[in-house]
Amino acid sequence: MPIKIPDQLPAHEILVREGISVMDERTALRQDIRPLQIGLLNLMPNKIRTETQFARLIGASPLQVELTLVRIGGHKAKNTSEDHLISFYRTWEEVRHRKFDGFIVTGAPIELLAFEEVTYWKELEQILDWTKTNVHSSFFICWGAMAAAWHFHRIPKYTLDRKAFGVFRHSNNAPTSPYLAGFSDDFAIPVSRWTEVRTADIAATSDLDLLMESDVTGPGLAAERTGNRLYMFNHIEYDSTSLKEEYDRDVAAGSHIAIPHGYYPEDDPGRPPLNRWRSHAHLLFGNWINQVYQTTSFELERIGPA
Repeated sequence: MPIKIPDQLPAHEILVREGISVMDERTALRQDIRPLQIGLLNLMPNKIRTETQFARLIGASPLQVELTLVRIGGHKAKNTSEDHLISFYRTWEEVRHRKFDGFIVTGAPIELLAFEEVTYWKELEQILDWTKTNVHSSFFICWGAMAAAWHFHRIPKYTLDRKAFGVFRHSNNAPTSPYLAGFSDDFAIPVSRWTEVRTADIAATSDLDLLMESDVTGPGLAAERTGNRLYMFNHIEYDSTSLKEEYDRDVAAGSHIAIPHGYYPEDDPGRPPLNRWRSHAHLLFGNWINQVYQTTSFELERIGPA
């Protein structure tokens, strides 16, 4: 089954060109099934690019999924038009009465700030608490994962001396985990951050299992044993050119940025980068959506504490 998103959303045309099935409202209503309700709280500045990245991964599922785009109500986006936000997004206040089978919280380029210094931190804390009662399974990405790990488990983030930047090999620590079904013993994931969480802090938290990690960049993915929450500390959703654009931007700004590790063939920025993580990105999101489907309530309103 395809993903259901608004016909005029920029991601719609992109996904159709890529051969991903996209469903319109009329077709969705003809099917006598309940689509999975997935919310995406998009904290990234380039919201169109980010919503497309996640819609691509969600849309590859064989299940029918309805994606709701959500934004922080009190924060004004600088890189996305107000028309786009009004047309396609709902503030959290507008959806807080709803229940979701799955809810994704993206990263944000504010990692060097203390959590409490983030202008929308109080609202985000409310959202994180709301997921405990209104969301069956939550999936946190990069800064969103660090923020959720701090909020739920008081796992700190640490500032790095140099940016973790590139494509790094990660090990499969839990081959029997349903989230890693079909994963190789090791695999590549894009990393782009100035902060980290540490393996020792996750190991000291009895509620978390570390599913994947890198010898170089540390924890990659953690899962709660009872809370239906996934914490992905890197950008497995990235496009092939995402790191290139970050690198080119920093070079043009005169920043002393290293060539992304393991990204360009022979470390030559003049050559097109190779995407070595696409298949595992699809696999991870497919496994997550399958788990959501297998364990969520058929009656959406019954989601939440028993």
